Amino acid sequence: MGKVKIKRKSTLIDMTAMSDVTVLLLTFFMLTSTFLAKEPTVVNTPSSVSEEKVPMENLVTILISGADEKAGPEAEGKVFISFTGSADSTLIPTENLRLAMLDAAVKIYNEKRGKDLKLTPAQKKVFTELNMFGVPFEVLPELLDPNVSQAVRDNLQGDMASPKVGIPYDMGDPARNKERFGKLNDLQIWFEAINQVSQTTHDDLLSKFSDDPAKAASLADLKGALRTGKAIAVKADRNTPVAIVEDVFDNLQTMNLNKFTLMTALKSEDEPSN
Repeated sequence: MGKVKIKRKSTLIDMTAMSDVTVLLLTFFMLTSTFLAKEPTVVNTPSSVSEEKVPMENLVTILISGADEKAGPEAEGKVFISFTGSADSTLIPTENLRLAMLDAAVKIYNEKRGKDLKLTPAQKKVFTELNMFGVPFEVLPELLDPNVSQAVRDNLQGDMASPKVGIPYDMGDPARNKERFGKLNDLQIWFEAINQVSQTTHDDLLSKFSDDPAKAASLADLKGALRTGKAIAVKADRNTPVAIVEDVFDNLQTMNLNKFTLMTALKSEDEPSN
């Protein structure tokens, strides 16, 4: 009797359905993920056991650079700032917040320094698109030149040894606390702009949404963010001298911004306590 031949079955597996699922998942993660914005310099934050998260919106981030072997000691302690607005477009989006901060800061700078710094609408638009900036007021027109590429701006701010990089925050005269609205350094001018814009924006929006309880509650949280320290986060390198970080803290406190958050990385179990 002859052997029965078993018909061979195809080993081909249809991967069409799996490919569709993979593409859908990839699209989902791309649309819902928050990508890390590029910063002018790499900062390795110190570690701590605190698990409190820094908010992702309505936040002012102050970055303090650490040591750089290539740039030398001049690179240490350079200050940069970024502004992030509300995710709710009916409140104050990031672009609107940045524009309001810029207008307020330039106005204060011109009044306190007796200058006539003027920025064109095109330069202001560039500022609203910048994630983080860190130059003296005199260099702002050069940084915001609409005729140069973003790569040129990155190179300008990336040259950590350049005197054009970093927002000046020299405390100067120890009697500065008696002259709060007198001679302000560049960093204090930005802090004063933060104070003014946060108050003005809150009052304007509160009158706009007076009949909306949900919006009113959000605005109350927004105004309270400065008082609780959740609106300002300081991000410094773990190797930056304490004296430099304390200078930035002193500038904040001089402008009556007494509560703020220090960004840290979560400490691992095997990391020493000291």
